[in-house]
Amino acid sequence: MSAPRLATTLAAEEQKILACIHCGLCLEACPTYVATGDENDGPRGRIYLMRAVEEGRLATNSPSFERHIDRCLGCRACEAVCPAGVEYGQLLEAGRAEIFHSTERRGVTYKLLRLALRHIWLHPARLRFAFACGRVARDAGLVRLLLKSKLPRLISRRFEFALALLASSSPAMAVARRASASSTTGEDQETSVLLFKGCVTDGLFARVNQSTARVLEVNGLAVRAPKEQVCCGALHAHAGDLEGARELARKNVEAFNDKSRAPIITNAGGCGAMLVSYAHLLADDERFAEPAREFSARVRDLSQQLQTSALKEGARLDGAKITYDASCHLIYGQHAGDAPLQMLSAIPELEFVPLEGSERCCGGAGVYNLMEPELSRAVLEEKLSHIRQTGAQVLATGNPGCQMQIGAGAQLSGKPLQVCHPVELLDESYRRAGFYERSTQQSAASSK
Repeated sequence: MSAPRLATTLAAEEQKILACIHCGLCLEACPTYVATGDENDGPRGRIYLMRAVEEGRLATNSPSFERHIDRCLGCRACEAVCPAGVEYGQLLEAGRAEIFHSTERRGVTYKLLRLALRHIWLHPARLRFAFACGRVARDAGLVRLLLKSKLPRLISRRFEFALALLASSSPAMAVARRASASSTTGEDQETSVLLFKGCVTDGLFARVNQSTARVLEVNGLAVRAPKEQVCCGALHAHAGDLEGARELARKNVEAFNDKSRAPIITNAGGCGAMLVSYAHLLADDERFAEPAREFSARVRDLSQQLQTSALKEGARLDGAKITYDASCHLIYGQHAGDAPLQMLSAIPELEFVPLEGSERCCGGAGVYNLMEPELSRAVLEEKLSHIRQTGAQVLATGNPGCQMQIGAGAQLSGKPLQVCHPVELLDESYRRAGFYERSTQQSAASSK
């Protein structure tokens, strides 16, 4: 083994590493520790490995360090139960940054990810083209046709699951197939908000952004979406490419730096957790440190924003059983709590069934499901088992990655399940209540 490389990124987080008191309360909250029973696959063990690297006792290219840091989902459930308040999410990103800069990093899959992050995700035009190609294949039925042929499984289960992820981004709710016009002109709203569209959400789930705008406007908020916004940088940060994440963060800070200082609304738990971390990510950037702190303070999940005023009630939906799975980063990164459930409470007579283990990770975690497929499947199977026990036909979740992960797992297991964002349900409820027809009539009358 080569001599240990100076762990500069972890060294900057030394006090956070030392904050861990090794009590072990985090272990049962960690999905990978529960799945493997390996101490090194729990937060305490990973922090011990980080400390060994930071102190020069273990090389950054150590197979053990790489393996166990890679196997972390980054769900941050450990932070919620840690009595010492260890900021594990930031430590994980620092640990992965050490691996990212290792000259001996192995694996074709990792190299492909690195190539995509550097040469597609950092270039908005290329990223839009990539998502457009994905939508064409999805909407033309080519993806589902391939999945039915069983050919992808003969190639590899990883390839089959990747296709299932794309297929699961198809519209699930009827409301997604109607016109996407906003509900109002925005002229009579007292408050405005800025919508962060997200790359995956905008690329594969544009209907969720449309539903978000309509629901916010029904509740008295004018919605604008800055044109210069880019990907939040979460995939880069989770992969250890902190410089790539900072490059994107700076662009977003500038894009949302308007005089209104309006709330920045996100409907994706993963994006939201990343956006609120810009203050930490750019803390050492002399030019952007203060703007980043101000930016992060303005970030709100859609559900959190709707909590700030009386939420309008819609009309009842059809009698399908509905359950809800929480996005890890929405709970542990944005601390949204039960805010998404309050959105669903605005739908009268909803046949809602609680989901056991809703707060536990589904195994998606960005591209974790493609990088660590076996462990991801183990975590997903537990989630799917709990979903089956509810008897629900519809599952709502507040993150596109979770929606695709659970949708793909349900599809490949033969379980009929619609997966959607909670705002899509509320949007459909508002449509049935006639909010959009009234808004259209009011707009037509005001233009005469």
